[in-house]
Amino acid sequence: MSVPGMTETTEAVARARAGDAEAWGQIYREMGPAIFRFCRRALPTREDAEDATMEIFSKLWEGKLSQYDETRSFSAWLYRVAANHCWDILRRRKIRQDKETEDIDNVPLEHPDPNQLDRLIEQKTSEEVRHALDKLGARARMALVLRYYSDMSYDEIADALGVRRAFVGVVLLRARHELRQALEGKSALAAGGTS
Repeated sequence: MSVPGMTETTEAVARARAGDAEAWGQIYREMGPAIFRFCRRALPTREDAEDATMEIFSKLWEGKLSQYDETRSFSAWLYRVAANHCWDILRRRKIRQDKETEDIDNVPLEHPDPNQLDRLIEQKTSEEVRHALDKLGARARMALVLRYYSDMSYDEIADALGVRRAFVGVVLLRARHELRQALEGKSALAAGGTS
């Protein structure tokens, strides 16, 4: 059950826990770029993502790594740490906080065609996609980033966001619908106002 690179990362984590500075460097070199990309998609600006990445690795250095359970995937655990950190940043800023849950009972039941959304994303620049993601509520945005950019399972997303697994599907359904509207230029925020 050997995954290329995973054994090295696991060994580096064990060495880092023992205080090996070189192992810390190895973990950062291997995981830093992926965590930055995750933060860049989860947060509004590049500066926010850079700061968040450094803060996440600082947390690890300052003792958070001791909470890692070696029976789990290190990268999944690290994404969860990153998701929680980004989620905290978004909550503190109160970005569209009301939008997250105000109309959860009014989620459209039709499932948007995933191929249609994929085609739409392919037609847009990464900046346009990022701008569309900015229009989503924090929870919806985080769920999409966790699912599609970090390839996490529903269980992992539920764990990272601190919600029931069943709720993840609802959030993703709604988020895909909102993202499609934002990419098509039919922003629900612009149309609906702040009722």
